[in-house]
Amino acid sequence: MTVDKVFGPIDISVSGMRAHDQSMEVISSNIANARTIDAGQGKPYRRLEALLRSENEGVSGVVVDNVVPDMSALQRIYDPGNPKADATGYITMPNVQLPVEMMNLGVASRAYQANAAILKRYQKMVETTLELLR
Repeated sequence: MTVDKVFGPIDISVSGMRAHDQSMEVISSNIANARTIDAGQGKPYRRLEALLRSENEGVSGVVVDNVVPDMSALQRIYDPGNPKADATGYITMPNVQLPVEMMNLGVASRAYQANAAILKRYQKMVETTLELLR
């Protein structure tokens, strides 16, 4: 396992921070739209997922490959007083589950923090090396 670039650790950490930042944006969108019953064309909001992939073969960074809608079943809730309710009194809600989204947000946040910590340690290592060379 070799790193081809001199700045490999920096590139890998920065790519991880970018990817997890985009993941947090997608998760935030899911949380913000958890109760949106009309996201356009009369259909409820559908949960989005950020798919990550490695940039290259071997040791490399990570990028968001695609943001895709979660095609799992939408929730149906009995609310006969709602103007969007069907003839039986049910409304179709988004397939967003707040506890799951909060867990995903925590994971993405921790991954972002881990990449930031790597950058700080790398910076400290370079500073120590320069200090020794003086």
